[in-house]
Amino acid sequence: MASKLGRWALLLVSLWLAGCSGLLFYPEPGLPITPERAGLAYRDIELQAADGTRLHAWWLPAKAGTPVKGTVLHLHGNGGNLAWHLGGVHWLPEQGYQVLMLDYRGYGLSAGKPSLPAVYQDIDAAFAWLEQAPEVRGQPLFVLGQSLGGALAVHYLAAHPERRSAVRAMALDGVPASYRDVARHALSTSWLTWPLQVPLSWLVPDADSAIHGIDKLEGLPLLIYHSVDDTIVPLSNGRRLYQAARPPRAFQATRGAHVQTFAEPAWRASLLAFFETPLATLERLETATESATESPQ
Repeated sequence: MASKLGRWALLLVSLWLAGCSGLLFYPEPGLPITPERAGLAYRDIELQAADGTRLHAWWLPAKAGTPVKGTVLHLHGNGGNLAWHLGGVHWLPEQGYQVLMLDYRGYGLSAGKPSLPAVYQDIDAAFAWLEQAPEVRGQPLFVLGQSLGGALAVHYLAAHPERRSAVRAMALDGVPASYRDVARHALSTSWLTWPLQVPLSWLVPDADSAIHGIDKLEGLPLLIYHSVDDTIVPLSNGRRLYQAARPPRAFQATRGAHVQTFAEPAWRASLLAFFETPLATLERLETATESATESPQ
């Protein structure tokens, strides 16, 4: 019996260690394309995290001849690398927004291996670069976090009020409220792992999940997008985050696959309106939501 318990303990420890990185991060090394493929001007940026890890980012300037309206820090999801997530922001430079796209450690051309809490150093390095970049000075700063990137942004800003005060507004798209709950959902979709969904999901670290930090972002205008068609991070995650967040915030249900929101022109226009007038846009969305809720069925 003792030897069997020992083997189970070893397995559980191995799964827990894997859960710290393997179940949250799926990095792809290298970069198959650059923004040039999409006809965009760009610059490779090298950052350094506090622990010395070398990081890679792309700087997308606003389109030449277009007045600069602000800067967007884009934090992508857990799969691939910058090249995989260019579709989420490639349209912003034409609208006057300059974008810093960060690859976390282990992604693309960034060194190291992704894990929590080390990856927060990567986000801190991005904020430090933005703080000193001449192109950013005097311009409003926005954060766009998609999927895991949004969850990382929530936890980071909740823990760093000095950084939060520099952000004019933040948009979240398809963000998991709880890492553990999303893992349980994923395990429930296969007959092989369905019986183990509860015990295995408890091996996923959950303390850093967005649901535990979003209420600390008081005063930061927050727009939460989530697709009703999302099969990877169910719609309930977006609604939970909205309910836990403090005003000013609004929830916008969308359609389409996971974090494909801004392939749709209507949602691009919505985000641009939010960046232009965060509080007014949130008030309008909240009023529309209340009217829809109160209308007779």
